[in-house]
Amino acid sequence: MTTSDTPVHPGVVIPRQAGAPDGEIRPRDQAPGRQHRHDIDLIRLLGSSGVILSHVGALFIEAVGRKSGNGPGAYWAGMTANAIGAYAVPMFFAIAGWAVLSGAPPKDSRRMWQRLRRTLIPMFVWTALYLLWAHFRDTNKAPVAELAVDSLFGTVRPAYHLWFMYAYLPIIVLLAFVVLLRAGQKPWLMGGVLLALASGPVLMNDLHGLTDRDLPTFGWGFGVYSLVYAVLGAFLLSRPTAPGGRRARIAWLSLAALCAAGVLYYQSQVHYAMPNASIVGAVFTGAIILGLSRIRVPARVRPFASRLANAALGAYLCHILVLDVVADPFVDTDLSGAAAGGLVAGLTVVSIACSFGLSLAWQRLGLKKVLG
Repeated sequence: MTTSDTPVHPGVVIPRQAGAPDGEIRPRDQAPGRQHRHDIDLIRLLGSSGVILSHVGALFIEAVGRKSGNGPGAYWAGMTANAIGAYAVPMFFAIAGWAVLSGAPPKDSRRMWQRLRRTLIPMFVWTALYLLWAHFRDTNKAPVAELAVDSLFGTVRPAYHLWFMYAYLPIIVLLAFVVLLRAGQKPWLMGGVLLALASGPVLMNDLHGLTDRDLPTFGWGFGVYSLVYAVLGAFLLSRPTAPGGRRARIAWLSLAALCAAGVLYYQSQVHYAMPNASIVGAVFTGAIILGLSRIRVPARVRPFASRLANAALGAYLCHILVLDVVADPFVDTDLSGAAAGGLVAGLTVVSIACSFGLSLAWQRLGLKKVLG
């Protein structure tokens, strides 16, 4: 998936790297006897925060035209924040794989489609909201109706972070199909969907050649790296015991810090943004998972962490709109490094609080099925 040369306004075709807090498991999805993984709640929250941090950093990077000479303080503050959040995409692919393969394997096709709708419906609702938001701000590059049709095919993602959904959902369908097949079931509909996903790009290209009409590009699908991250994530997160004691956790998290420094070097000296398939990003994510997997979460923290984790999908979906309102207007390119770093940190905290606050608020209003 291409991650560079991304416009900062809605209506883009090529997305900047992002992540999504998916893999939500509800009590009825879990197999009898399975205990809730509070450590994964924390990992999901860390991933969600990483996404927002990296996107706040990206605002500063874009503001200086990706050149340090246009504002070194803002450039390096943005690059550092973006590098620290580079684990987010692999982490959410990992959680998604764990949810289907280990955490809550689907019992039948009907329940799997119910789980998929929890993501699919909010995804299209927010697609429409972002199209309207861009229309209101006069940043759409085509009529709303045309962009809406294109978004159904994944040609246009009206907010750049939505690209993850077009990759996440096909992976979930594929993994669920394999799980149900091994369980002796016959998931014909899932098989048909997979066939459509596999043949869609060629079919659209053939129709274009036969009709000589401009047709949307078929954008649903995933790369090999994302499927591998999902499978390896299931492997790491399903380990029955903690991977070593306190020293081992410190060692893994220290490795993660080194990887963050490696990402910073790569993005500032080689190429921005670093591809999600980079081995540095993969090791970065694996080190965090091994450092936090099976960690004991204090009982007094568990209810709050679970509530926030349950709001993570909604926070992810709305956070770009939040950044447009509460972060982008305050980006300053004429600050010193320390001042820019403080501003990035402050805008990140405010953006996280607003994103999760909005998600929790519409949950209380009974709108979770619609807004995520």
